[in-house]
Amino acid sequence: MPAITLKPITHADIDARSLALHQAVAQKLKANPGLIEVAKVNLSRWLKTCSPRTAPVLRQWEEILSNSDITGIISIIESPSEASTQLRQSSPFCGILSNEERTAILLSTR
Repeated sequence: MPAITLKPITHADIDARSLALHQAVAQKLKANPGLIEVAKVNLSRWLKTCSPRTAPVLRQWEEILSNSDITGIISIIESPSEASTQLRQSSPFCGILSNEERTAILLSTR
């Protein structure tokens, strides 16, 4: 039986996967802006127990979610910019995509 070799996953691969996930989140937010509350609840919970190292980026998300309209939030999560890439690494949008949606994106970005 031939050996299966897998290509190592790079940071660029991880960033591309995260962008694809957030593009799907953006589509759901466009259809139902009320889903932004999921991210706010996540942030509130995480800020109570996060490490001092993680707190600044979560506070940045808190500011974005409090002071931006849905169009601005979507623009940030879909942006390929370095700043948005860094923000997506601590994204509060977990729970918006179903397991099936998430799995399909993860498999398509392998």
